[in-house]
Amino acid sequence: MDSIRTLEDPEATVLALDIGGTYTKAGLVSRSGEIRHVAVMDTASGDPFEQYVPRLAELFDRLRKASEKADPLAMGVGAPNASSQSGMMETPPNFQWGDRIPIANTCSKLWELPVFLTNDANAAALGEGRFGAARGLTDFVTLTLGTGLGSGIVSGGRLLTGANGLAGELGHINVFPEGRQCNCGLKGCLETYASVTGIRRTVFELIANRREPSVLEHYAFEELTGRIISEAANEGDALALEAFDYTAGILGTKMADTVAHLDPEAFVISGGLSQAGAILLEPLKRALEERLFPVYRGRVRVLMSSYTSEQAVLGPAALAWEKLEEGLGGR
Repeated sequence: MDSIRTLEDPEATVLALDIGGTYTKAGLVSRSGEIRHVAVMDTASGDPFEQYVPRLAELFDRLRKASEKADPLAMGVGAPNASSQSGMMETPPNFQWGDRIPIANTCSKLWELPVFLTNDANAAALGEGRFGAARGLTDFVTLTLGTGLGSGIVSGGRLLTGANGLAGELGHINVFPEGRQCNCGLKGCLETYASVTGIRRTVFELIANRREPSVLEHYAFEELTGRIISEAANEGDALALEAFDYTAGILGTKMADTVAHLDPEAFVISGGLSQAGAILLEPLKRALEERLFPVYRGRVRVLMSSYTSEQAVLGPAALAWEKLEEGLGGR
């Protein structure tokens, strides 16, 4: 195949890898954000990392076979608790892979490319800023409401990474000091309330403490999904609506705290729970406005991401393109 080694070539792509708690997605993405090819597999985060590596190699092989021009310039990787400085996933919650996973080095061995790594939520922020709902904004926060709560912060047009490359872990700011147990080992973390897992826990707490019937009573915890709760709320189920109001109240309060720290133009909401749409968005906007310091009221927008599930690769792609444009070489 012909080698493509210039940023200006319209056929040039980067390899983008999004490692989520449920799915791993890999794609070849152009500089304009066109996804040329994408491949998906189950992450199986409960299995050892040693079992993940050969499956990741197979995923990359699928991309190579799908494209006659699978000659990307670099690889961008978004992964939970990933440090751009160490090249490691460091004690990622909801994963049984160990404390320090050499994900950048592993990816580089599987496909010999410069590798740029960041936290998956940071990657999402870069993707929204370059290709998505935050395009044109210089100061914004992304919140990904999935199995947990991921967040990324862009301030002054730059991703905020911090001293150790781990800034922006808003999912682990405290809501209640003796609150729900989090997989990170702490209690009362925001993601135990404002995530798909969090709202499931809220539903079961409400079922245990209420006598009013609900269609959600018929589901076991492992069967209950964000979509089922959303559908029940849209059909007027009082318990489901209360669960969304409770979730929105907690999340809106912590978003207001974040505004006081960062003064963002907007929040961009994505992830499985965001698919509830107005059922989540309307009480969230109300809670945010009620709890904002007065000088900020009416100035902070709450936007919904327009990304589909497969477009999660746009975040790591944005990371790779940004670093290439800066002339950086990766790992």
